[in-house]
Amino acid sequence: MSALFQPFSLKDITLRNRIAVPPMCQYSATDGVINDWHVANYTGQARGGAGLVIVEATAVAPEGRITPACAGLWTDAQAEAFIPVVRGIKAHGAVPGIQIAHAGRKASANRPWEGDDHIPNDAANGWQTIAPSAIPFGAHLPKVPEAMTLQDIERVKADFVAAARRALAVGFEWLELHFAHGYLAQSFFSPHANQRTDAYGGNADNRGRFLRETLAAVREVWPEHLPLTIRFGVIEFDGNDEQTMSDAIDLTRQFKAGGMDMMSVSIGFNTPTAKIPWAPAFMGPIAKRVRDEAGVPVSSAWGFGEPHIAEKAVQDGQLDLVMVGKAHLANPHWAYHAARELKVERPSWVMPAPYAHWLERY
Repeated sequence: MSALFQPFSLKDITLRNRIAVPPMCQYSATDGVINDWHVANYTGQARGGAGLVIVEATAVAPEGRITPACAGLWTDAQAEAFIPVVRGIKAHGAVPGIQIAHAGRKASANRPWEGDDHIPNDAANGWQTIAPSAIPFGAHLPKVPEAMTLQDIERVKADFVAAARRALAVGFEWLELHFAHGYLAQSFFSPHANQRTDAYGGNADNRGRFLRETLAAVREVWPEHLPLTIRFGVIEFDGNDEQTMSDAIDLTRQFKAGGMDMMSVSIGFNTPTAKIPWAPAFMGPIAKRVRDEAGVPVSSAWGFGEPHIAEKAVQDGQLDLVMVGKAHLANPHWAYHAARELKVERPSWVMPAPYAHWLERY
């Protein structure tokens, strides 16, 4: 019996299998408003059989966008544009999730295929970035951010709350806070980006304060019966990994106590000099350590796109959910492909009849 095709329940939500589509930025919105491209993209991934489809990193404020073409959730009009996405995902049997985010010092960048570099402040489509400290990321993102004031911190937390309210209002049933990948929340946690001397900087407890407070604020408005999850970078691959992981696991325990239901275990991406050991499923043992030591259900991405690799990660107790990203872009019906390869006779989802008639016949 395939572990990958067993249902998974979290709070009042049950996924038809352990396959999830992680947030993958499309960089195709206009003024934060999504369009038909997004509807087709996410509906197709749900139709293909995944149990959970999480919409791309969606900015909680204009300055929180990675690029000018990122999705947003700081206005009601932006929220309303997600209604057909939610409806399409649910209509095809998947659970609709969304990741809300603030890009921090990595904001105001060109789209990846247009340079992936910072847009100057004086350009028509550029803006001033903010971060815990006035420290640039470096490399292709050299812009020096403004160090956030305490008023800025309160404003951004309120922006996360407002975005969560809007996500709930349009029908999302799974919320993920983006606390990874060198974006704002992750940069508060990282000594690479945070050199504050107040209550939000210094030791690991202080560096985790913004993250804990943002979680607590969102927890107040997100219903207890729906999953509230966090994507968090627990390792940097910068030569200080044991200390980083120890601090991250301690903070994960605090997240759990503060109402987090699940963690998507990822990488910090706070320094361009990190030496990441890219390989199939290389995050599996790291995720399992977080799962075991913090006592939380976990998911992870990066290199789980082969069915037997994804199956083994669940069988071995490394992951509760497998985030299959780029493989879903190449084949939105990846779950069907995985079921055939793993010889699952009656998976817990149904291929749409207009496809199944032909795919099962020959």
